[in-house]
Amino acid sequence: MSTLTTTKIGSAVTQKVIQRITGPAGVNAELGALTQGEPGFTGLVDGAQVRAQNVAADLAERAAGVKYPAVNVYCERIVNDLREKFRRFSGSAQMAIELRQSQDRLDGIQDRLELYVDATMQMLNGSRGDWGDGMYYTGQYQVAYLPVKQGGKNFTQMAKVTFEIGVSKD
Repeated sequence: MSTLTTTKIGSAVTQKVIQRITGPAGVNAELGALTQGEPGFTGLVDGAQVRAQNVAADLAERAAGVKYPAVNVYCERIVNDLREKFRRFSGSAQMAIELRQSQDRLDGIQDRLELYVDATMQMLNGSRGDWGDGMYYTGQYQVAYLPVKQGGKNFTQMAKVTFEIGVSKD
């Protein structure tokens, strides 16, 4: 019997979330639906913009360079509350999706960020249920908007979407 560690659970759930974001019914599909009437919208998210890491924006820009919008996915907390008594792990993983938008003008940065947040919420709404591998999503999430700061392409703003994934493993 293999040992189960919280690191493996966090990484496994993070990869499942990234698959949802970049998949055919992911954020880009929802962005397309939300921006149908907007001529010249070119803000689709490619796979290189989605990273499995919890890193401050200024560090990410200095270390590797960032293409905006940037999407960071990570596990914030793992709780084994033994919902199922005879499982080795039965609990939840608190996940976060950080969406970062940057542009040279202050005008419209919040509106642009809200498009990505709305697309993310729609993607999560369509992802309720069994995710396979002992993971499931019930549909609850929270969104927090942070104030605009200096950085990126002059100005940057971040929103953080948090939600729980139920995990049941032997």
